[in-house]
Amino acid sequence: MAQVCEPIGVVGYGHFGRALASLLAAAGIPYRVYDPHVSPGESTAGRWAASLEALVKPSRTIVFCVPVRALEPALRAARPWLSRQHLVLDVGSVKVLPSGQMARELGADVAWCATHPLFGPASLSRSERPLRAVVCPGAMHPGACAEARALYERLGCEVVEQSPEVHDQLMAMTHALAFFVAKGMIGVGAGEDAAFVPPSFRAMKQTVDTVRVDAGHLFSVIQNDNPFAADARRKLMDELRAIDAELRAAGEQDEGKDLEIH
Repeated sequence: MAQVCEPIGVVGYGHFGRALASLLAAAGIPYRVYDPHVSPGESTAGRWAASLEALVKPSRTIVFCVPVRALEPALRAARPWLSRQHLVLDVGSVKVLPSGQMARELGADVAWCATHPLFGPASLSRSERPLRAVVCPGAMHPGACAEARALYERLGCEVVEQSPEVHDQLMAMTHALAFFVAKGMIGVGAGEDAAFVPPSFRAMKQTVDTVRVDAGHLFSVIQNDNPFAADARRKLMDELRAIDAELRAAGEQDEGKDLEIH
């Protein structure tokens, strides 16, 4: 198995960047951080790079923990210091779009692999295990997938390989729909201020709470940047309308029966 070279360079120190840094530290993997929008703190003492160049040059593996829409300009900014000796990973919740971004900006000259860690700050705070991650093998850099897998396995993850298209199709029917339904439940105030809830709602409440704490851009990304999400939402809405119509029809029939009995 390919070995992950160190230190790991982490570009972006937002919610997920900090979560990744905590896992790297727990696994004993040296890392450095760069984020022009965040001030260094005590937790990153000695690990903060003064510039993107200072982060990239001494690192072998660079993980871009930035929003999907910010990935392409971030890659473009780092490109002058990236070479054939580097491996670039993204952590976006969708994979078709970032794969295209990395193909355009890095091409065959810099090794890259699209990845999706199936965990985040909320799940880590609940100590959910096992951790899981998806890596997407690419024809340009077949060896990059093995290195990405090695890194996630060192972080304690179970790793699955999927094409970007298969990944996004699956996420559209799971991740995107779960967040879509949870967003609707938040909108109608489902379960708010309830002293207790039935077991049937508890698992759903966990998803609702996750949507509450996740950054707003994540909801937009998994809905608007996944090319399969809109169709998944349409199918769900069609099915819900059909179920609602069936319930209304059944209710009318039952009401008629009640009138006959009485």
